[in-house]
Amino acid sequence: MAKIVITEFMDDAAVAALAQQHEAHYDQGLADRQDDIAALAGDAAAIIVRNRTQVNEALLDAAPGLKCVGRLGVGLDNIDTDACKARNIAVFPATGANNASVAEYVIANAMLLLRGAYQSTNAMLQGEWPRQALMGRELAGHTMGLVGFGAIAREVAVRASVLGMDIIAHDPYVMADDPGWQIARNVSLDGLLELADVVSLHTPLNDKTRHMINAEALSRMKRDAVIINAARGGVIDEEALGAALAKGSLGGAALDVFETEPLTAEAGMKFSGLKNLVLTPHIAGVTVESNIRVSALTVQNVLNHLTGSGL
Repeated sequence: MAKIVITEFMDDAAVAALAQQHEAHYDQGLADRQDDIAALAGDAAAIIVRNRTQVNEALLDAAPGLKCVGRLGVGLDNIDTDACKARNIAVFPATGANNASVAEYVIANAMLLLRGAYQSTNAMLQGEWPRQALMGRELAGHTMGLVGFGAIAREVAVRASVLGMDIIAHDPYVMADDPGWQIARNVSLDGLLELADVVSLHTPLNDKTRHMINAEALSRMKRDAVIINAARGGVIDEEALGAALAKGSLGGAALDVFETEPLTAEAGMKFSGLKNLVLTPHIAGVTVESNIRVSALTVQNVLNHLTGSGL
């Protein structure tokens, strides 16, 4: 029986499935206590995390018996994959399990931001009737621009196309003959920023993508365009985005990810008082359904690997 440490929230049924075969230590608050994770992982064969737990050199050094890392999600920027590889520690993201949830998040926010009519409850209850002020736009007939054209972006493309949007995308790593281009037009990044009414980001965070959307990039966008980031926080320069929204050179934004998470009151000051802005706490890929799928897939990956390791 192997020890498995789970540091962030997970579907209860999946935890129970692990506990039937191994010693499962589940504490969804561990992500806030990195030192405690290291102490618990000292004799662990596996660790299961989301995006807040830092699987770094220090943690790996503290867990000499670690065989694998299960990631409840797909982003790996909180996991030192090179260090894991050097130690022969397998890393298992839950690839594909939350695609639909993120795609629906993007479409929902595209509707919210273009329509601009869903924050009128207080005004209505105060006796106002701001009908003309809340005349928004439809998705149909407008252009969805996808920065990055992987699996989640393609889910967005399918949904946006059904709603009557024109789809354009930029991804230098997708070959020109990829069948995905049948539902999206392949354009340059500058061309996408200039043409899109809705820009949705779907890139990992690395040295090439950090602050890819900076002041210069934002200045290329249409004045009434909106941008949605459910990928990684550092892809957008938040100071530049706040400034663009404040001066009215951008139509709106939805952010589910931030340069520093959790977003503190101090860090959030750059967005204070802005209209047509949606902020959510990294939940685009987290729904009841996706949590079940992500957790089940992670359990399957970890159990298979431990069984193959003779544990």
